[in-house]
Amino acid sequence: MPPVRTRVAPSPTGDPHVGTAYVALVNYCFARQQGGEFVLRIEDTDRARSTAESERAILETLRWCGLDWDEGPDVGGPHGPYRQSERSALYREYAGKLLASGDAFKCFCTPQRLEEMRVAQRAAGRPSRYDGLCRGYAPGEVERREAAGEPYVVRLAVPDEGVCVVEDLRRGPIEFDYKSVDMQVLVKSDGMPTYHLANVVDDHLMEITHVFRGEEWVSSAPKHLLLYSYFGWQPPKLMHLPLLRNPDRSKLSKRKNPTGILFYRAMGYLPEALINFLALLANATREGEDELMDLPAIVRRFQIEHVPIGGPVFDVAKLDWLNARYIRERLDAASLVERARVWAISPERLTRIAQLAAPRIERLSDLGPLLAFLFSGRLAPRAVDLASKKLDEAQTRQAFELALTELDSLPAWNAFAIETALKGIAEKLDKKMRDVARPFYVAITGSPTSIPLYDSMELLGRDIVRERLRNALQAVTA
Repeated sequence: MPPVRTRVAPSPTGDPHVGTAYVALVNYCFARQQGGEFVLRIEDTDRARSTAESERAILETLRWCGLDWDEGPDVGGPHGPYRQSERSALYREYAGKLLASGDAFKCFCTPQRLEEMRVAQRAAGRPSRYDGLCRGYAPGEVERREAAGEPYVVRLAVPDEGVCVVEDLRRGPIEFDYKSVDMQVLVKSDGMPTYHLANVVDDHLMEITHVFRGEEWVSSAPKHLLLYSYFGWQPPKLMHLPLLRNPDRSKLSKRKNPTGILFYRAMGYLPEALINFLALLANATREGEDELMDLPAIVRRFQIEHVPIGGPVFDVAKLDWLNARYIRERLDAASLVERARVWAISPERLTRIAQLAAPRIERLSDLGPLLAFLFSGRLAPRAVDLASKKLDEAQTRQAFELALTELDSLPAWNAFAIETALKGIAEKLDKKMRDVARPFYVAITGSPTSIPLYDSMELLGRDIVRERLRNALQAVTA
C-alpha cells in the first residue's frame, strides 16, 4: 500500500477560521499516527478575494497551533508548487483532456440566461441545475461561437441516468442520483479553474491517499468522483467531518460568535489549549481519560470511528476551562511571564503604543487607565455610554452594522484603511466623522477619549474589533 498522505487546503480569502485548524488537526493526526505525510496547499483560485496577507496569517496561525507540515508553499517539496495560482498550466492541460474526451463541454450561456433558467426551475419546484443546453451543440456551432469571441466556461459532463455511491469512511455509502448532480463549472471564463477541477488534479498529482474535509463538500463528492473516473485515476478515501456548531446548533459563524484563530490568540488563549479543545470536538474522551492532553497524546488517541457525525458544539466556556487548566497546571511563573510577553508586550508593539500614548499622559501611572483596553478581552459597553448627541439610536445602530460589514471586507488591516472605511460610513449617514467617532471610541476603547481610534483598532486586530462592535450593536439593540 502507498504511504498515507493527507492534506489541508485552505483558501486565503479572509482571517484563518477555527474550522480550518479543526480540519487540519484531523488530517495531521491521521497522517502522523499512520507514519505518513501531511501536506499544506493554498487554494487561491479566487483571484478577486485571495490575498498574500491572508496566506501569511494561515501559515502563521496553524504553526502557532503547533501543527507542522511535510510539504507546503513555505517548505517546498517534490509535488510543488503548492499554490494553485502557480499551477494554471496543469489545469489547462487536464481541462483540455476532458474536452477532447467529451467528458466536459464549453458553455456559452450568458449570466442572464442562467438566471432565467434558475428562476424557472424554482417556480416549477425543481432543483437548480444546469439544463445542458450547450452540451448539445455540434462541434461546428462551438467553433463558430468561439471564433466570434463569445465568452465561455468549461462544464463537467454528468450522466443523465444512474447513481453515484460515495463511500465515506465514517458515514458509510451515500447515494446520489446523477439527475440531481449539477454540471459543475470546471474552468471559469477568465481561464482560471474552479475548486473542483483544481482539487482533483492536485490531490492526484500530490498523491493524497485520504481526504478529511468538512461535510459541506459531501454534495460535491459525486462531481469529484466523476472526474477521477474520467481521468482513470484512483480516488483518495473520503471522510466528511461534521461542521462546528454554535450552542443553538446553528453553523459556527462570525456573525454570531468569534471564529477566527487570530481572535483566540489575541484574547490570550494558549495554542495548546485551543488545539486540545478542537481535538475533543473531533474525538471526545472516554470514561476515566483526562481531557487535558498535549499534541503527541492527541495523535496517539485519535480514532476515525470516534469522530462524531453530528456537529460538535463550539463551547467557549469549555475552552476557557481548558485554558485555565493549562495556565495553572502546565505553566510555572517564569513560563507565564514569557507567554504574557509574547502575547501582548513585544518590543515592537510597546514602541508603537508608547508613540501613541506619550502626547496624552502626564505621569507614567496614567498609562494604566489609558491603555487598559489594549490588554483586555471583551468590553461590556452600555447603551447610555454609546449614545451620541449627533446620532439617534437608529443611526448609531446603523453605524455599527455598516462597520461590521465594511471592516470585514477590507483587504488590508491598517489605520489608513480603517479611517477610510469609517469616514465612508459617516458620509452614508450624512454626518461629520467627529459626530460619528464617539460611539466607536466607546465601543472599541471603553471610553469617549483615548489614543487615536484608527491606530487602536489596528493594534487590537480585526477579530477583537469585530467582537467589540458586535457587543456594542447588541447593547444599542437590546
